[in-house]
Amino acid sequence: MTLAELRAVVKELGMPGFSAGQIASWLYGKQVSSVDEMTNLSLKHRALLSERYDVGREAPMDAMRSVDGTVKYLYRAGEGHFVEAVYIPDNDRATLCVSSQVGCKMHCQFCMTGRQGFSANLTAGQIINQILSLPECGRLTNVVMMGMGEPLDNLDEVLKVLDILTAPYGFGWSPKRITLSTVGLRKGLRRYLQETDCHLAVSLHSPVPAQRAALMPAERAFPITDIVDELRQYDFSKQRRLSFEYILFKGVNDSVAHAKELLKLLRGLDCRINLIRFHAIPGAGLEGCSPEEMTAFRDYLTSHGLFTTIRASRGEDIFAACGMLSTAKMEEKNGN
Repeated sequence: MTLAELRAVVKELGMPGFSAGQIASWLYGKQVSSVDEMTNLSLKHRALLSERYDVGREAPMDAMRSVDGTVKYLYRAGEGHFVEAVYIPDNDRATLCVSSQVGCKMHCQFCMTGRQGFSANLTAGQIINQILSLPECGRLTNVVMMGMGEPLDNLDEVLKVLDILTAPYGFGWSPKRITLSTVGLRKGLRRYLQETDCHLAVSLHSPVPAQRAALMPAERAFPITDIVDELRQYDFSKQRRLSFEYILFKGVNDSVAHAKELLKLLRGLDCRINLIRFHAIPGAGLEGCSPEEMTAFRDYLTSHGLFTTIRASRGEDIFAACGMLSTAKMEEKNGN
């Protein structure tokens, strides 16, 4: 709950108004697991809270560990539902990739989560639980909304989470520590940019509309040209960073012609490109590029003025790409 929601709770229960701040401190500062641990609340008030509410913490039910230190955690998210969070340590940086939905409506060709279809939106509590119940929670430096689901398709709950992460009553993080990844749902995108200062990453993957639509059906409803036009209205030169995610598929979107179209599409926009190596999934019919091909693509874009990086590939030995572990768990549950 946000501080405003906690104030409504204590008012309803007849508790002093300042109790809301005390509860927030226990939840997000001291990160307790039960109401009974909130010892500066009276026994009577703790009993009242416990009758109607619980903290909502639930430890991950499974984990897969990579040789590179990446850990994929599986969380239960309601009856028969599972979501993943991926912990990525990198020297003095530790990032958690969190999920916002069970499954996804976007049906991207290269994503295992899209093949699950959509089952449910996660509540703010279920999203925050992926962070608070993470064994390495105290080491986190960054959170990315790049896990299962489309964050802008569950925007009300995601915005609550971002408020809790950045507000003084919550985690008190700088918005610079948080990035949201989206295919670009335009109405939600506008609201996200207006209501937060967190970073933005847009899934691009092809600058050619027909090809992007084949890879990402959402292109038909939310054309990348419209998304870029929308983004041109905002200032990305200071606090907020704008990046475009681009998975390189061998023989599909890796040509010089594609690089030239990218330059044309993004000309004049203060942004960067993150090139991503494809983590193969069964039946996708797509193949990743070699390191040499990725370097050549990066160098072409950079030499023509578009700042481009190659994201380090992590956790491939544990199938760290979205949806792999939860799909396996659902198939096990269904006896497949």
